[in-house]
Amino acid sequence: MTPTTTRTARTARAAAAPGEPQPSGDGRARELLRRGFGLLGPRHGRHSVSLDQLDSLSLPIGDDGVVIGVDAEGRPAVLGLNRPTSYDVVLIGGLWTAQVIALRAAATGARVAVETGRPQAWMQMVHAMGGGQNGLAVYDVGRVPPQGTSAGTPVLVVRDCGMRPPRGRVVSGPWQSVLTLLPYLSPLAPRLVRQARLVGVQRISPDEAGELGRTMALPRAEVEALPTLSDGLTLWCADRDRQYVLTQPTDAEIGLLGTPRRMD
Repeated sequence: MTPTTTRTARTARAAAAPGEPQPSGDGRARELLRRGFGLLGPRHGRHSVSLDQLDSLSLPIGDDGVVIGVDAEGRPAVLGLNRPTSYDVVLIGGLWTAQVIALRAAATGARVAVETGRPQAWMQMVHAMGGGQNGLAVYDVGRVPPQGTSAGTPVLVVRDCGMRPPRGRVVSGPWQSVLTLLPYLSPLAPRLVRQARLVGVQRISPDEAGELGRTMALPRAEVEALPTLSDGLTLWCADRDRQYVLTQPTDAEIGLLGTPRRMD
């Protein structure tokens, strides 16, 4: 036993009350802490609530993903694109909304690969984001390479391939979601809609609304509302859930993409 150890033991014994049995092992360590030997964290007053007050407590828990707008109550509408399972999204709408989603997905840390037949429509975004080095790259139709996804590097593939998009070489998978943009309904739309986990619909004609209503089993009120939707407003449908979302651009998004619009 070293002199230092001896002094420590004597100090511990002196601190104990006369006649009090000396603890050993873990008990001795707890006793030393109780009497001030060792480091103690900061002490705060205890907080408590009555049983009647528990119902008033709440935690702001929501989805983790891309804020694509606000719902009818003005609450943020969040689209969870980064998933460990396959996730296919179909947007029947305008290029503007697809670009806002791509821009915001890149801002959350996802890589965005755009497959398009009109690369010039995406070049402004590419240049604004550092020439494709900061999360967004544009490829010709059918030329999207494997993206090498992982939980740390999720990917969103945006397919902007017109009315009749060919079958993609790169499909959805773990940590790789695919968003297919359709400007209007086409003969391929029913198949794509049935395969998708989420479908967004912007303003379409009454005839298209009737056809889509039959494909998706939409209520009559939704079918009648689709031809009247304002720019930036989207009806998002997943299984039996339906929600109107208004996409409100930031000043930076307006400077880059302009104001909300349905037509391109």
